Order: sequence, then structure tokens, then C-alpha cells
Amino acid sequence: MTNYKGSCHCGNVTFEINGKIENIVECNCSICTIRGHLLWFVPKTDIKFTKGGDDAMGAYQFGKKHITHRFCKNCGTSMMSDGEQQGAVKAGINIKVLLGVDVTLFDTYKYDGAKL
Repeated sequence: MTNYKGSCHCGNVTFEINGKIENIVECNCSICTIRGHLLWFVPKTDIKFTKGGDDAMGAYQFGKKHITHRFCKNCGTSMMSDGEQQGAVKAGINIKVLLGVDVTLFDTYKYDGAKL
């Protein structure tokens, strides 16, 4: 397992996650397409905020409001989304905010979120 560090652009929100990046999702829903997300899903309890946290992030929901999209209140960087999945709260981490991670090294699963 690797300790990944993530940050918004301005540094007001920083976090760490221990894990192995796999099963990256490229969703074609309206918000993921606009923001260019590549998502790595982890239990939300696995995220350790080292600065800021949910209180430093804004929240946005649309459609069926099952997923909360979170972004830095200061710089607007789209950090993650979260929602309940199979009885546990999962977070979809935008791997583009993980420091030193080359997103081109990962295969992605194309998810048809536009149908939802």
C-alpha cells in the first residue's frame, strides 16, 4: 500500500489516503465530463484530512441527490464526491488532486453516468 497525499490548488484542504490505486472510473455524467474527473473509490473513513476537511469544502448535489460533490471553498478545486454505496459511505477521489500521481499510468473503466 502507498500513502498518497492530496491537495486543492491553494492548499486549504490537504489529505492522505493509504491504499492501492486501481479501478479508476471515468464517468460521462454532466459534472464529471465538465470537471474531467478520474475517480478512485475508497471508504470515506480511509481519508485522513491533514488540513481543512468537510468544513473547508463546499458541497453540491444535483439530479437524484445521492452523491455530494465536494470542492475547496477558497480555490474551487474539485476534490472528491461521496455517497452511500452498498451500505457504506464511499468517496470518489479525483486522482488528479493526488500529488505526484501520473494519471496516464492507470487503466480506466468508462462508466455511463449520463444514463442516470
